[in-house]
Amino acid sequence: MIQALNDSLIAAAQGLPMTLALWLGGVAIGIVAGFLIGAVRFFAPLALTWPLAALVEAVRGTPFLVQCFLLYFGGPFIGIDLSPVVAGLVALSAYGAAYFSEVFRAGFMAVPKGQLEAARMLGLSRPQTVLRIMLPVMALAVLPSLVNLAVILIKETAVLSIITVPELTFRVQGVGSATFAFAETTLVLALVYWALTEATSWAARGLERRIERRMAA
Repeated sequence: MIQALNDSLIAAAQGLPMTLALWLGGVAIGIVAGFLIGAVRFFAPLALTWPLAALVEAVRGTPFLVQCFLLYFGGPFIGIDLSPVVAGLVALSAYGAAYFSEVFRAGFMAVPKGQLEAARMLGLSRPQTVLRIMLPVMALAVLPSLVNLAVILIKETAVLSIITVPELTFRVQGVGSATFAFAETTLVLALVYWALTEATSWAARGLERRIERRMAA
């Protein structure tokens, strides 16, 4: 048992950098793409946004595992031949962008109309209104949801082991398959993912307090 735990910890240390790289990359790309999609869907006329809405609903309406299979195993049939790591990053980013876009769109909608009317009365242009009024208010409103989605994406990286991405779950499961010590390896996986989610939540609480202090000032 002790040897299995040691081997699992070593495997976890080997797979953790890949998990963090995919997660941070997926969150960063997902937030940027999600913000752009949410902004377009909020500001553009409905007739111009329905393709984006259909794409978002397609991603949100299908399991992440199925999306990974379609991209990695189905991609070569239409000329998209990606390595496991690249396919994993693309899948995680697209999955995150769909959900982030809905959070940002809801954040735009949550800005009080009275503040927007006051901005127009002061003669602020639309870009000035977005930068000075909407974004600060929206940032505080959407932060908890963004953190929740980021935590979800941490755990979704485990799905990428199915397409042979050498991340945390893939490495540790390899130890379990070799030693048949599935209880020990699963325990290590659970503890590592729990630590990652707690660290993310702690950092988000600090960021939220900082935004609140800045807005109060």
